[in-house]
Amino acid sequence: MVRNQALNSDKIGGLAKAAGVGVETVRYYQRRGLLPQPARPPGEVRRYGEEDVKRLRFIRSAQAAGFTLTEIGELIALDSSDDRDRARELAQARVAAIDEKIAELKEARDALSGLASDCASKKRGPCPILKAFDRP
Repeated sequence: MVRNQALNSDKIGGLAKAAGVGVETVRYYQRRGLLPQPARPPGEVRRYGEEDVKRLRFIRSAQAAGFTLTEIGELIALDSSDDRDRARELAQARVAAIDEKIAELKEARDALSGLASDCASKKRGPCPILKAFDRP
């Protein structure tokens, strides 16, 4: 009973709500092969279970960590093969990409901070911030 309440009777709308996504997102993941589509008994609707909610949450968490849907598909496949080396390799590649993005963001922050300081110290003439973004 609690399981059905959490999933809104196990229909696709309840699945989507339980996982915090839209119905079209569920369908998209199904088309991409990331989420299986349960069989539809004659005259009935498809029913989803807790494993489907877990899979959707996994996909969303992996996306938040920066994995592409292709990489997420590979991670899902690796789960059944227990290939820890490849899973670790994928994670390390994400860490390297995140480190690179952090370096880019720090550089952008430092540049913008410098422009803000220049703007505060120069009381006349064009604003250094506006000038910096007005380049062709």
